[in-house]
Amino acid sequence: MPLLSVLLLLMSFGLPKNIQKKVDKEIKNIFSVETFEFTSVAISSEITQDLPSKFGEDNLFKIEAGNNLLGYAYLSQAASKTAQFDYLVLLDKDLIVLKSKVLVYREEYGGEIGSKRWLKQFIGKKGGDELKYGDNIIAISGATISVRSMTNAMNDLLKSLKILHSKNVL
Repeated sequence: MPLLSVLLLLMSFGLPKNIQKKVDKEIKNIFSVETFEFTSVAISSEITQDLPSKFGEDNLFKIEAGNNLLGYAYLSQAASKTAQFDYLVLLDKDLIVLKSKVLVYREEYGGEIGSKRWLKQFIGKKGGDELKYGDNIIAISGATISVRSMTNAMNDLLKSLKILHSKNVL
């Protein structure tokens, strides 16, 4: 049991506990693992300045079990009407979206973007794919700002992943 405690302590470095707990649950679910290594991916500032998405020390992580790369986790925030919401995107080792999840939504209205049904439209997307609000992304009445914001955030992430892959960073 002490080994598990040390592993959990190492995994939680850098993220708030409530967010880390949600991230861990999603990783265990999607990758069907109980234990895994969750390590930050460092990207040089020369590269990050040219990327549409924000990359820092604590928002892109490699997920490994043993010595096997399972995939990646990307955490960020997007704008809602008056606040920001936290979201997670899990990617396989080929940088294809396996799951997206709204972790914390801080508005009274528009929380429907956190529904599994709405978020599943991002599954299978990869660098080079283009998402368009009202075209291949379904609108949600009462959540227009959040839907557009999440769609733009996912487009930026997909473009960034394509660039990072082309530069052999990922």
